[in-house]
Amino acid sequence: MPMILIMKKRNQPNKYKESLLLIGAILIISAVFLSNTLPAAAALADTPKVSEGPHEVEVVLQRHYLDGEISEEEIEETIWSMEDFWSYYNDWDLVNLSEHQIVFKKHINDISPLLKMHGYFGVDEDGTLSIYNGKPQENEVIQSFFQINTKQLKSHIHESLMEGIPVSTRDEYMEVLKNCKKYAINGL
Repeated sequence: MPMILIMKKRNQPNKYKESLLLIGAILIISAVFLSNTLPAAAALADTPKVSEGPHEVEVVLQRHYLDGEISEEEIEETIWSMEDFWSYYNDWDLVNLSEHQIVFKKHINDISPLLKMHGYFGVDEDGTLSIYNGKPQENEVIQSFFQINTKQLKSHIHESLMEGIPVSTRDEYMEVLKNCKKYAINGL
C-alpha cells in the first residue's frame, strides 16, 4: 500500500484554516440574511391560500405623516392572484396579516391633509410649541414639539405664535420648526 506524505512549509498560510474561516464567514452572513428574511417568509407562508376562485379581504392602509397624524383607509379587496396583490402593495410595510384582514403602513414625507386644511403652529402659556387643529385658542393640539424661550422671541413672532401661524405645506411646516428650534429650551 502506497504511503502519502503531506508536507507543508512553515511560511505558507494554512489552507485548512483559511477554508474554515471562509466557511464560517459564509455561515454568519447567511444567518444574518436569513434572520432578516425569515419573518417576511413566515408572513408569506401564513398568507391565505387561494385554492379556487377569488379571496375577499379587508385591507387597512395606515398613512403616518410628518406632523404625527395617522390616517386609516379601509378597502374591501378581491384577491385573484397573490403575486399581483403583493406587487400592488410592494411599497407598503406589512403590519398585520390574518385570513380576513391585511394591515399595511406607509410613512409619508409630507404633512397630513388635516394639517393642510386646518393646521396652525402656536404656543401655550408654558411656551410649548404645538400644532393645532384650528387656531391655538381652540386648544385642539395635534402634536407638541418642544418648549421655547418666549422672552427671546421677537415680539411679532411671539404674537404670531399666540394668534396661530397657518401651515399648509411641508415647506412651511419645516421652516417654522427650524426657526423656532433656535429658541428651544435645552434639556427637554
